[in-house]
Amino acid sequence: MARVAAIDCGTNSIRLLVADVTKDDGGGQWLRDVHREMRIVRLGQGVDATGVLAPEAIARTRAALVDYTAVLRRKGVERVRMVATSATRDAANRDEFFAMTAEVLGVEAEVITGDEEAVLSFTGAVADMEPEDGPFLVADVGGGSTELVLGSWDGVRGAVEAARSVDVGCVRLTERCLRSDPPTAAEIAEATRVAGEVLAEAFAVVPVAKARGWIGVAGTVTTLAAIAQDLPAYDPGIIHLTRMPFEQVREITDRLLGMTGAERSTIGAMHEGRVDVIIGGLLVVRVIADHLAAHTGITELVASEHDILDGIAYALA
Repeated sequence: MARVAAIDCGTNSIRLLVADVTKDDGGGQWLRDVHREMRIVRLGQGVDATGVLAPEAIARTRAALVDYTAVLRRKGVERVRMVATSATRDAANRDEFFAMTAEVLGVEAEVITGDEEAVLSFTGAVADMEPEDGPFLVADVGGGSTELVLGSWDGVRGAVEAARSVDVGCVRLTERCLRSDPPTAAEIAEATRVAGEVLAEAFAVVPVAKARGWIGVAGTVTTLAAIAQDLPAYDPGIIHLTRMPFEQVREITDRLLGMTGAERSTIGAMHEGRVDVIIGGLLVVRVIADHLAAHTGITELVASEHDILDGIAYALA
């Protein structure tokens, strides 16, 4: 057994998983959570427009990492890996960010490719699924990018057939298209068009017609699942493996698009850091749902609380 730590620094949030990984003689692996935590740091604030990481965004991320480092010491972590995704791939001042992570954490963050990010997300997401329900399409809707990955799961290992990362996510789409509060019909139409055009690049590479199940990971989808169950507060244990028919996905998306930010902030399960960008993420989810409805027999979205963090942890063992 090894105690490992995975840190995922995305465009909107930074998350920590400390877990014990156990292996058996047959090559199987199991995770036991020791600690999970998430902070909204909005590292990708303005990156799409300026091309640089904002100093205040780097400062927020640093503060979170200082706290995470203290957790790693208390929990006796043996190995740690931090991955950084879309925002840092796009930033001209990325070296400043990496110097900060190395100073605070003791290891430099890795900028992983979109395809590697998709594979790690798939590994984490499918571990609780029944193999016979596959092949699975896993969609990781992040702040700056969305990963689609198609593969199968045999109960021990995931086998990826195709994966693609594209530059559309909740923060990027909101900053680019959804400027009014609530967004206008024209802004919603433009955001839907942009999401569809960008996602078409992924659909051209990933043969989603082969999928028999759709799993969504990351904050947009898990918050959607919390709203679908009308939870008074965010509860990962209840949210994990929630099944949402496409009509429910569309209904909730339309409802939140019609709300102001102040109204969305009153939703009990809504993290304050997602209030202003959740609608961009939901439009990405809705575009994927519409495509799957037209090209597959899939009729529901399964929300998973296990994602790239779990994939990183498995890879560390």
